[in-house]
Amino acid sequence: MRDVEAVFREERGRLLAALVRRFGDLDLAEEVTSDAIEAALKHWPVEGVPPKPGAWLMTTARRKAVDRLRRDQAYAARLAILQVEAERAATAPSADEHDDLPDERLQLFFTCAHPALPAEDRGALTLRCLAGLTTPEVARAYLVPVQTMAKRIVRAKKKIREARIPFRVPGPDELPERLPGVLQVIYSIFTEGYAASSGPDLQRLDLAEEAIRLARILRRLLPAEREVAGLLALTLLVHARRDARTGPGGEVVLLDEQDRGRWDRAMIEEGQALVVTALQGGPPGRYGVQAAIAALHDEAASVETTDWPQVVALYDVLLALDPSPVVALNRAAAVAMRDGPEVGLLLLDELAGEPRLRDYHPYLLARADLLHRLGRLPEAVAAYRAALEAAGSEPERAHLRRRLASVEGS
Repeated sequence: MRDVEAVFREERGRLLAALVRRFGDLDLAEEVTSDAIEAALKHWPVEGVPPKPGAWLMTTARRKAVDRLRRDQAYAARLAILQVEAERAATAPSADEHDDLPDERLQLFFTCAHPALPAEDRGALTLRCLAGLTTPEVARAYLVPVQTMAKRIVRAKKKIREARIPFRVPGPDELPERLPGVLQVIYSIFTEGYAASSGPDLQRLDLAEEAIRLARILRRLLPAEREVAGLLALTLLVHARRDARTGPGGEVVLLDEQDRGRWDRAMIEEGQALVVTALQGGPPGRYGVQAAIAALHDEAASVETTDWPQVVALYDVLLALDPSPVVALNRAAAVAMRDGPEVGLLLLDELAGEPRLRDYHPYLLARADLLHRLGRLPEAVAAYRAALEAAGSEPERAHLRRRLASVEGS
């Protein structure tokens, strides 16, 4: 029997997108998706997971949606239209019979990335609805308070409803404006999968693999877009290290301690080929440059033999394309590897006033590690404690507790 939670993870986004297309109401689609999953939790443990769980969930959700609409007179006209659509759907091939059809989730991605929505709302809404992230997880991805993120999500759904934003993939003339938002959403899903914001595991492999799957679909849909190739390359090159990033008990294994023989060489080779595509034919994009950095890490035999001058040079290019404090943080860490911890720490201290980094665990940890390397142990202890306070997942917290105990015992 398939794991019920795995089925829900796999089917939820597809179900929600199909319901939005059919009913044109995101709130209604979310409600009946939850109702269908609740019904599955009641019936499947007794009756078993059906052979086509997605179809079971869709049928259940559709019936619940129609029941809700029947109780609301304001939706009477819409219900008549839906009944006609349902009759057509009964004679149409099911999605299960045509697995190579375009994924409806991409249509919802483009809907959520519509320029009528504020930039900060686009990815947040899609992460919440399509990837199934909780509001705190989405807030962590965008480094904002949970309450702020909750308001953004409600605002975005209201805007889609009131502005009647269409559920479709945009035409060629609209694509340049809309594509960056879709790429950012997929990348944010992958980021949460790479380093979970909370919970017992360092990685959420389901999210990382979902992001890669969606990037592959987008690549098939838009083969000429170099940044799509760059995003897919980046996710592959980073995800190739997944098996070496944790030990037998789920503990964190740092890059310099990883068994590189456990890295997925086929995935790395695919990513390297896509990097070439992403960097050819015009100025580089941010995902292509990040993928090139990841490729340098994957090509090196060790951290010590990594081409750090080239890594720093690529971060210089990336910082010009994306002058964010997180990019500046990563560049500072690379400079520390090239020029020494003292130079890197100076760059980190220059970022100390950035509000987005104040409680950002990777920044606090990078500063603690450099202080430790410099032998400034009392300051390192304070920095490790601050990083421990900000860390989300239990493996990260356990790793920091070990580091802190080691420094305190020095």
